[in-house]
Amino acid sequence: MWYNTKVTAALGIQYPILQGPFGGNLSSVELVAAVSNAGGLGGYGAYTLNPQEIVDIDRQLKDATGKPYNINLWVSDTDAIDSDVPDEQFEQAKKLFKPYFDEAGIPLPEKPAQFKSRFENQVQVILDIRPKVFSFMFGAPSADVLEQCRRLGIKTVGAATTLDEAIFLENAGVDMIIASGFEAGGHRPSFLASAESSAMGTFVLLQLIREKVKLPIIAAGGIATGKGIKAALTLGADAVQIGTAFLATDESNALPVHRKMLFSDAARYTTLSRAFTGRLGRGITSRIAKDLLHKEAGFLPFPLQTTFMSPLRKAALDQQKWDMILFWGGQIAPILKHTKAKELMAALVAEMDV
Repeated sequence: MWYNTKVTAALGIQYPILQGPFGGNLSSVELVAAVSNAGGLGGYGAYTLNPQEIVDIDRQLKDATGKPYNINLWVSDTDAIDSDVPDEQFEQAKKLFKPYFDEAGIPLPEKPAQFKSRFENQVQVILDIRPKVFSFMFGAPSADVLEQCRRLGIKTVGAATTLDEAIFLENAGVDMIIASGFEAGGHRPSFLASAESSAMGTFVLLQLIREKVKLPIIAAGGIATGKGIKAALTLGADAVQIGTAFLATDESNALPVHRKMLFSDAARYTTLSRAFTGRLGRGITSRIAKDLLHKEAGFLPFPLQTTFMSPLRKAALDQQKWDMILFWGGQIAPILKHTKAKELMAALVAEMDV
């Protein structure tokens, strides 16, 4: 059967369908449980959570489903490592974004404080709670961490946006690799070269990795239907990861207006931008993203840009200025149909069984 793959066997799931683990408070226990209980693998993006919050979420997940699920972290969670933003860089950012803060009627924020990486403390929790699957972006954990995962029976999954990154992950000792195409919504998880230079489509990337890497491959980006799954499996994928289609369901923690936007005509147009977080990510095209294209030198490093933009996002939401917000979403959004995760899973399986 189509669903008997290396990934389903290794993870103990029925169907080779993974739900994208959304960061930034977009994941929910309800969505993870719905996907896992339907035979796929639910995923929870935990990179913004502190260790105790991860423990609490894991407890809720165990209560909600007896099936395997995935917890996702970011290996590199800052581009401002132990350094303060120079005053001149902050002044440049203020000058760039002042018109939007003025339009929203709010003052420019103070310079964001230094950010210290949380990954080491977060990954220790992963080793303690032992989820069936631990996925990660922006690099790979240390050899020691990966070895501990192997000993504890935790399956590890890294994300690659290029063939070089896939080879790096295989050499590092991960169990599986996500081939993340540029069609996908959210941040581009590039780590060996700039995200701008790593903009390869899912199916080209999948074929390149299949030729050179022996590990199971999970295709991600531009997949939201059974036809998309069939195409990925035909080209050598052992599973798919679906993000935008699950983000648009009622069970996700996306705001109602975000989910509505994913089903609107606006979703026909998406943009890769650093303007909102400091890292390149794809979302529904916004005025700010268009205005500030090629002005990235004036942005703050991730995640300080996120902190800087936070009050503007809040004001824009309050004032319903949707064109000043980047609503995460992939290029596949215009064909989305389902608002319930269980129905989406059932449709994907039904389309594959035809």
